[in-house]
Amino acid sequence: MKLIILDRDGVINQDSDDYIKSADEFIPLPGSLEAIARLKQAGYTIAIATNQSGIARGFYDEATLAAMHDKLAHLLDEQGGEIDYIAYCPHGPDDDCTCRKPLPGLLTEIGKHFGVELTNVPIIGDSLRDIQAARTVGAFPILVKTGKGEHTLAHMDQISDIPVYKDLAAAVDTLLSKPD
Repeated sequence: MKLIILDRDGVINQDSDDYIKSADEFIPLPGSLEAIARLKQAGYTIAIATNQSGIARGFYDEATLAAMHDKLAHLLDEQGGEIDYIAYCPHGPDDDCTCRKPLPGLLTEIGKHFGVELTNVPIIGDSLRDIQAARTVGAFPILVKTGKGEHTLAHMDQISDIPVYKDLAAAVDTLLSKPD
């Protein structure tokens, strides 16, 4: 199985410091849907691991989150793409959970769901916590400059050894150009 794990906000869709609180606010980044479709067509199993503390903060509920993901599924279907699994953390930063990135809970959930080890699985994110979570499970972290990615580059001492791409489409271009 060729598995890839993507962060959501800032990688697939626009991010906001005010949170993405509705399906209307869920706006894909240019080229992201096409990139996911190309991954799917190349035989990848695609999962999303996303912190969604807006639920704990009362900005939206799980039904609204499901509506966002339904919108994503519909938009991807139009492109010939699909997400195979979505793992999300509904907790806030002070809730003492094990799933909120940079902790590995979401990633281990995905590994268990597919019955695979995550060693060297590409994980594409825009934040330091995505990179830290990927390293915790032995995966292959990739940073994109979209979303919080440019800000994350300020932590180059912690990420100097990982690939950095303009956006999801550029990262996918490179992944798909490598022989299996």
